[in-house]
Amino acid sequence: MARFYHAAHALFTRFGNVGAERYALAVSGGADSMAMLRLAAAAWPGRVIAATFDHRLRAGSDVEAAMVADVCAMLDVPHATLLPGAPITGNSIQMRARTARYAALGAWTAEAGARFLFTAHHADDQAETLLMRLNRAAGLGGLAAIRPVRMDGAAAVLRPLLGWRRAELRALVQESGTPFVDDPSNDDPRHDRTTIRAVLSATPALDAGALAASARYLAEAEEVIAAATERAWAARWRGPGEGFAIADEPRELRRRLVRRALHDTRARLAVTAPPFDPDSANVEALLDALDAARSATQAGILVRSAPAGWIFSIAPPRRSL
Repeated sequence: MARFYHAAHALFTRFGNVGAERYALAVSGGADSMAMLRLAAAAWPGRVIAATFDHRLRAGSDVEAAMVADVCAMLDVPHATLLPGAPITGNSIQMRARTARYAALGAWTAEAGARFLFTAHHADDQAETLLMRLNRAAGLGGLAAIRPVRMDGAAAVLRPLLGWRRAELRALVQESGTPFVDDPSNDDPRHDRTTIRAVLSATPALDAGALAASARYLAEAEEVIAAATERAWAARWRGPGEGFAIADEPRELRRRLVRRALHDTRARLAVTAPPFDPDSANVEALLDALDAARSATQAGILVRSAPAGWIFSIAPPRRSL
């Protein structure tokens, strides 16, 4: 329990003085989250609340939520079962389920008057995420993988178990006699994470703990570059039509600054099509063109070189043949 307590309080330091808080837990019923429930209930008696999001994607999910509620009652932890506002369907079902889950948990946390929502992500999750993103050619931001702290509206999502291994957490619930469930979707070969998990399990030379540590170091580097990006943005961006003098910055900063400038220009000039993701859009061709002093268009925005810097404006309509 002391290990968990100190890991959580190391995360609290980012928020200044943390007093007699209520701590909200996302508890699915798996071994990881049930271990977190036991640890948190022991660390902060009477100050923990828990919620289970029932995705309604498979038979028996309501029984699993009821199991979590029973354990919470035994531990004197108030529990809520949350449901999606509409059926979760369509492509990318895991992504849709995650979006619905975090939306519901965030709203519940706020309604409960809690500032912190704990999730049970651990070192093996971190290692799997790093390998998945390496396989997708992710940049530094993606390779930082699961962050220990993430803001979600007014609440902060905290992951105090990122230093724990999956086997440790399973042993904890087994030794304490705490019931848990194994989600069958974790063995579904259609999911990328399942494939990566099998590779890790079959390759002893890949140390999940070391991979998780690498993700942590990458996250630290990401924080440094993100701060440098913020400084450059505040000092140099003046809005659409004004020179954005960043040609002297390293390419990684230019990449981030150009994405942000495209996003801001679209917002100010009410450009909504085509869709644009400011966090992950590929802007390499645009950067190459600007480095060669050529104009280029991306996401409905024309960018051209000028003595004062790069100029962002609405792209003219295409001429019909």
